[in-house]
Amino acid sequence: MSAEHNKTIVLRYYQEFDKGDLDQVEDMLAPNFVGYFPGISEPLAPEAFKQFALMFRSAFPDIRHNFEEVIVEGDKVVTRGTFTGTHQGKLQGLPPTGKHVTVSFIHIDRIIDGQIMEHWGQADMVGMLQQLGVIPLPVWQILKIGAIALTILCLIGSWVLLKT
Repeated sequence: MSAEHNKTIVLRYYQEFDKGDLDQVEDMLAPNFVGYFPGISEPLAPEAFKQFALMFRSAFPDIRHNFEEVIVEGDKVVTRGTFTGTHQGKLQGLPPTGKHVTVSFIHIDRIIDGQIMEHWGQADMVGMLQQLGVIPLPVWQILKIGAIALTILCLIGSWVLLKT
């Protein structure tokens, strides 16, 4: 398969996933597909991967992948970007928060005979949990937000004094 064909397969995979057509997504996976994710001790076979995808799609039914880079080298396609979505369903025991998230990711997919054989997924899950309010912001971010707020208040105060 050509590099361009492999790229088309991977981008179509994400397009179908975003539309929620998980049957189409499943058809794009090789029968002996495996998926690797941080924090999951064993690679996911097709059925376990499908269950993972169903859980994620139900948690973020409006998910959209946005790509900043797509790099193809041989049988591998690397995608880098963000996904956005609104937390509307249960996410591994976490009840829906209704909050919108933007999460950066880097994925590598290996294509064999026109199907995705392997998937490696890395996403900023800590950032996502912070956006959902599950993990508090680090102190430096709180201080940064405070400094910005103080600067804005000083600017408003200066503007008010100049007007009087």
